[in-house]
Amino acid sequence: MPGRLLKYLGLIALLALPVLAALLLMSRKPDGLHFRAVPFAELPGWQQDDIAGALPALRKSCDSMKKQPASRGLPGARVGGTMADWADVCDTILGLSATDDVRGFFEAEFQPLEVTLGGEAMGMFTGYYETLLKGSEVQSTRYHVPLHVKPPELVSVDLGAFRSDLKGRRIAGLVKGDRLVPFADREAIASGALAGRDLELLWVDDPVDAFFLHIQGSGRVLMEDGRLVRVGYAGQNGHAYTAIGRQLIAEGEVPREQMSMQAIRTWLSENPDRAEELLNTNASYVFFRLLEDGDGPFGSANVALTAGRSLAVDRSHLALHVPIWLSATYPDPLSREAEPLPLNRLMVAQDTGGAIRGEIRGDVFWGFGDEAEEIAGRMANRGRYWLLLPKTLAARVLEGQKGG
Repeated sequence: MPGRLLKYLGLIALLALPVLAALLLMSRKPDGLHFRAVPFAELPGWQQDDIAGALPALRKSCDSMKKQPASRGLPGARVGGTMADWADVCDTILGLSATDDVRGFFEAEFQPLEVTLGGEAMGMFTGYYETLLKGSEVQSTRYHVPLHVKPPELVSVDLGAFRSDLKGRRIAGLVKGDRLVPFADREAIASGALAGRDLELLWVDDPVDAFFLHIQGSGRVLMEDGRLVRVGYAGQNGHAYTAIGRQLIAEGEVPREQMSMQAIRTWLSENPDRAEELLNTNASYVFFRLLEDGDGPFGSANVALTAGRSLAVDRSHLALHVPIWLSATYPDPLSREAEPLPLNRLMVAQDTGGAIRGEIRGDVFWGFGDEAEEIAGRMANRGRYWLLLPKTLAARVLEGQKGG
C-alpha cells in the first residue's frame, strides 16, 4: 500500500500541466458577488433568535481553526480571510457560555455584510438530514445493497492548489499511466465495477434508502443485532451530481410545484420497473466510513454538524467556518398544507454538497428523525443571507471590492 500511494502521489505531480491545460475550458467568470455593510438592525429576526443556540457550531469551527497555521486561508473562497483574522473572536467564542451576552458580543466584534448577485439578494435554500437505514455486515437476500468504502485508487484533486480562480473546486478520478481519467459512474458501480474487492462497508436492504443516503451524505444504520451505527461521507467518484427530481419534472412525471423528496420516493415506489434507470441518471456515487460513537455527521469543514445551525454552501463563492445570518422560510413539519414558517437564524457554513451550486444557495442541516426528514425532504424555499465577519476582515473585503 505505501508503494502504491507513493506511485499515485508521483503521478499527480506529472498531471499538473495536463490538468491545467484541460481546465482552461472550465474557467468560471468572476462570481459577481457584491457585499454591502449593514447594521445588525437590518437583519430580519436578529433580536428574536436565540443566538446562543449557535454556540456549539461556532465552537466546533473555532476549535478547528485554532489548530491551523495562522497564515492559512479558511477553506473555500477568499472572502473568509485567514485563520489569523479569526483568532481573537475565536478566543472569545471558545470561552462563551449560553448565559453570556452572545448577541452583544457579535454586535461589538462583527460586521454584517449583505450578499447580492447582480443586484439580486434572493436565492434557493434546501434542507438535508441524517437518514435511517436497516443493514447488516453480511450480504444476504434481504441485505443486498452495498455501501462502499472509498477505493484506494480514487484520487481527488484540489483545483484551487493549481489556480486561484478555481479555489473551492475539485475533481476526482483514476490514474492510468500518466493521465487522470474518470472513475466508474453510478451505473457501472451498481453493475459490479467494484465487486469482489472487499470494499463493502455494510449491506442495506433498500436501494432507494441507499440512494438518499448518498444525497444526504451521512446516516444511521440499524443493524440486525439491534446496534445503531453511524456512517459518514468518505469521498465521491468525481462525476457531477444530477438531481433526479428535475428529471421527473422534465419528463412530466411530477409537477414542479409538487416536487419533494417524498414525491420522488412515491414515484420510485409506484414505478419499480423504471426506478433503477432513474437513479442511474445521477452518475455521482458517494463512499462512506464508520463514525465513532458520539460523533455527529461530519461536514466538509471537518467538524461535526449541528442540527438547525450548520449550513452547506458553495465554497467556490463562500468560505467554510464563517457565521451566516440566514433569512428564509421552511416547511411546517406538522402540515403539508400550511404556509411555510419563518427561518431567521444564525448559522455556520460547515458543509458543501454536490447539489449546492451557486452564489446565493444553501442547504440547512436539520439533524436526525422523522421531523428532520419531513422538513428537509420538502424544503426548497427562497431566502437570503448576510456574512458576519470580524470587523477588520469585513473592512478589508469592502476595500478590496472597491479595487475591483
